[in-house]
Amino acid sequence: MLLSARLKAALLATASLTLLGAAPPPQPLGIGDPLFPHLGNPGYDVTAYDISLAYSGDNTAPLDAVTVIDARSTARLERINLDFAHGEARSVTVDGAPARFAPAGEDLVVTPAAPVPAGSPLRITVRHTSDPADPADGQGGWVRTRDGLAMANQADAAHRVFPCNDHPADKAAFTFRVTTPKRLTAVAAGLPAGEPVTRGAATTWTYRTAHPMATELAQVGIGDLAVVRREGPGGLPLRDVVPTADRKALEPWLNRTPGHLAWLQDRLGPYPFETYGLLVADAETGFALETQTLSLFEKNVFTHGEADRTGTESIMVHELAHQWFGDSVSPAAWSDLWISEAHATWYEALWAEEHGGPALEERMRRAYRDSDGWRAAGGPPARPKAPEPGEKISLFRPVVYDGSALVLYALRKEIGEAAFGRLQREWVQKHRDASASTTDFVTLASRTAGRDLSAFFQGWLYGERTPAVPGHPDWRSDAP
Repeated sequence: MLLSARLKAALLATASLTLLGAAPPPQPLGIGDPLFPHLGNPGYDVTAYDISLAYSGDNTAPLDAVTVIDARSTARLERINLDFAHGEARSVTVDGAPARFAPAGEDLVVTPAAPVPAGSPLRITVRHTSDPADPADGQGGWVRTRDGLAMANQADAAHRVFPCNDHPADKAAFTFRVTTPKRLTAVAAGLPAGEPVTRGAATTWTYRTAHPMATELAQVGIGDLAVVRREGPGGLPLRDVVPTADRKALEPWLNRTPGHLAWLQDRLGPYPFETYGLLVADAETGFALETQTLSLFEKNVFTHGEADRTGTESIMVHELAHQWFGDSVSPAAWSDLWISEAHATWYEALWAEEHGGPALEERMRRAYRDSDGWRAAGGPPARPKAPEPGEKISLFRPVVYDGSALVLYALRKEIGEAAFGRLQREWVQKHRDASASTTDFVTLASRTAGRDLSAFFQGWLYGERTPAVPGHPDWRSDAP
């Protein structure tokens, strides 16, 4: 084994500290995600988060917070790394005993009073602040609305709100306890756990998820909000959360969700969660986001003067489809993002075609024309280039949307509509409430088709150039 000069120096420094009786300095860790190497942490698996947030009414001021993490160690832990940045840790306990802690990069490194044995349950309690992000920094986390806050934690930003194991491979149950001035309303992912409790001038709202959730999908909204309830297919409770002043104007859009749900359930099977709805934020985000059970939309999507009914509803269907693809079945690594975005884009495009929008085939033909250029700029669908420094949202390039939906279009041509439909339904059933990889998808597609599709997927998912689409030898790329 050959060691680099840098690694040799680091090992010598660590050895020197050990000989002097000093522990090596805290270091940021990660689970080896190719796109976010310091994201997630080894040595433990989180089972539940209990997050308490106290909001003063000023959306520029840090919130006082307590995050309780229940986990099980998978290795002996002398230190426990948590992903946490953009807030201040004030105290940490491990199983009730005070622990030392120090920041290291975007990690909070915790040293318990005694090492944690492998296979042991542990509870980590962090008292901290949660600092609303500068809206101009483009890093995600809290989003400031006109009169409050919402969360936008994708792709790598939940740890800018609360300490966590911030990788979609480690899903967990969540409880949120949010205290606000009593004139405001707080909502969160999941369902209410009891009635709000008012003491003096403050009200505490508690919500709990019924299914495990990736940290990037957590949602808390605070503000002068109206909660609009209705019933979806099969009696599913629906909850939309909108600025109180805009409730009437938004209703014609909100009441479309039951139909969207019925349309997707006909193709994919039962909706995978306990509730659904839209959180409409009075903020300029530039995106919509599939936060679990409560998708985030900016108000302007629905209220700008040129709102197109089919185009806007197709965006609503896109985020709803993500509840199956991306939320219930989460990416095992961020390079598996293509699976989530391909399917959400696919059902968005299919819905639009069936409701007076552009034909799916024409959209895919245009995607084929541009696909080689997208691959050159952002990498192939399953091997994307890392996001630009300081711009994590730049991971969401055209190649993961229409460029990846094109993979599904080619797959349907390759295996036929019947097998393709079975694959979609079996994928969301087989991996419900879990994380799954590109290898898992290729394996299931091959089994569904009754033949090995590895060579087909090799070119479509990893090739620098886009293969020919089955049945469309005449389609051409614009790339030289």
